Amino acid sequence: MKRPDLPMTGACRCGRTRFRVTAAPFMTAACHCAGCQKMSASAYSLTAMIPPEALELTEGETVIGGLKTPGQHHNFCPHCLSWMFTRIDMGGTRFLNLRPTMLDDASWFEPFIETMTAERLPWAMTPARHSYAGFPDMSEFPALMASFAAAQV
Repeated sequence: MKRPDLPMTGACRCGRTRFRVTAAPFMTAACHCAGCQKMSASAYSLTAMIPPEALELTEGETVIGGLKTPGQHHNFCPHCLSWMFTRIDMGGTRFLNLRPTMLDDASWFEPFIETMTAERLPWAMTPARHSYAGFPDMSEFPALMASFAAAQV
């Protein structure tokens, strides 16, 4: 898997909300849940998991939208309503799920894990190295993150 060049920059579809990312992802994923299918209008959503402090808005702002779930704040451009990222804060675990297709260069991206395959559309396949019918247990993440880091070149 290719490691992205830092810093990374990106924007929503209309370009009014821009951002800068200063840390490489610690994991990449594709989520097949029905909620992500509906929010992305696709077979799955793509995620680059980064520390929350690694993302800086450089132009514009975001609004919270999507399903209002405690600990999950889905951020959208207020003009074009592109789903840009989700801030996760659950039980002391904090990270940001960046939609990698918002990056100016997403050519490095490849999902390392895929989640919620129990809800996967029958034809939707990814090159992910690890698949989960639901979500991996939090106790599995240290080993997955180490494996992800070792797979990058």
